[in-house]
Amino acid sequence: MMKRVHLIGIGGSGMSSIARVLLEQGCSVSGSDRTLSPLALDLRTAGAVVYEGHHPQNITAVDMVVRSSAITDDNPEVAAALALGIPVLKRQDFMRELTRERLCITVAGSHGKTTTSTMMAWSLMQLGLDPGYILGGVSRNLGNNAHAGSGKHFVVEADEYDRMFLGLNPAVILLTNVEYDHPDCFPTVQAYQAAFSAFVNQLEPGGLLVTNADDPGALAKRQDAPATASVVTYGLTAAADYTAVDLRTNNAGGYDFNVQALQMQSPIASVSLSVPGLHNVRNALGVLAALHALGFPVQQAADALSAYAGSSRRFEVIAEVAGITLVDDYAHHPSKIIATLSAARVRYPRRRLVAVWQPHTYSRTQALEADFINAFHDADLVVVTAIYAARENPQNYTAAQLVEKMDYVVAAYIPQIPDVVDFLMETLQAGDVLIVLSAGDADQVCRDLKTRLQERKGES
Repeated sequence: MMKRVHLIGIGGSGMSSIARVLLEQGCSVSGSDRTLSPLALDLRTAGAVVYEGHHPQNITAVDMVVRSSAITDDNPEVAAALALGIPVLKRQDFMRELTRERLCITVAGSHGKTTTSTMMAWSLMQLGLDPGYILGGVSRNLGNNAHAGSGKHFVVEADEYDRMFLGLNPAVILLTNVEYDHPDCFPTVQAYQAAFSAFVNQLEPGGLLVTNADDPGALAKRQDAPATASVVTYGLTAAADYTAVDLRTNNAGGYDFNVQALQMQSPIASVSLSVPGLHNVRNALGVLAALHALGFPVQQAADALSAYAGSSRRFEVIAEVAGITLVDDYAHHPSKIIATLSAARVRYPRRRLVAVWQPHTYSRTQALEADFINAFHDADLVVVTAIYAARENPQNYTAAQLVEKMDYVVAAYIPQIPDVVDFLMETLQAGDVLIVLSAGDADQVCRDLKTRLQERKGES
């Protein structure tokens, strides 16, 4: 491993996790980003040299440069490195080197990757294995999003964007679902499906594919596994190799259930989840199916999942102020929005659900417009903001066009975040649950509301 590495886009979830692993391995780490996220500032505290802004002079005394998917060929730091003869790698190319000598457990899918990979890393840690891991969010149990680990196992959230996951050498693939996304990267459904097929086909000889029997897209990928691979399925369907039985809600707002393995007389484990939603039952099942198939003590892993506290921005309860519950969630795809709101309806059955949705990228919003329009049936009130462009250029297209078609729910288009906060301050009442659905910067809505509601409560 190179000893001096510079990461362009170091503040993102993927790059910051790589930086943390390198620091733990004793490497000298520097990096830059357009603006410094909390993850970037945490890395600075941990010992990395972190620059705000991209400048050629940031490339000094480094052996290798790694760039995120958002960094283009004309980036000044890329150009400076190439002029100096310093290798510049994309994240996917670097990940192969980073995990080369480890048993790589990968979690892939259109949704659920962060939760499932944090569940896997936490379970392995509780089994005493000290795994390495790279996650897409900060685990509340583990307290971080990455760890070098001293054990042979390495858990990776295998991101399909920019085909990053094709840079991995997976010994295990846990596939949560396959549903079209990232139209800016995959112009057709066929291109998206082909990327997942290629990834599954990369399983190491004798590897393990664990796939979701409830999701047609994931289940179909069984045919792409190498002939030497073992394949097991999980899900709520009785036809799955691993399924949940005796399913019931609990006082924490999650589900209690037993894990039944096909052709076994009695359940192999009991789980009590505190994270809500049937999608999280499936996520936990996937982890337990993989660990059982790998020969680990499954009840011990189930106990770890019963203590699983979630990860940042995944149904994260930010505060409860003046009888109002503020929840932040990363959902930015129609299916994930539906799952999140369904989980909220189960957890808060008699409370008004107010959803704030910040559409993420023009290409996704346009490509999945019809599905987005129909994703909010479990909400009582929906506020839609302007589209968060992320890596795209602004276009002559607004989310107002979607709001006009949401005729089954009370919906409002309020483009700017400060105006959304003002509106909510006037609208929210004691007993309401606010859920902010955003992969962009709308997470500030919960933070701002928390502050203003506390101030107003103090005045009364």
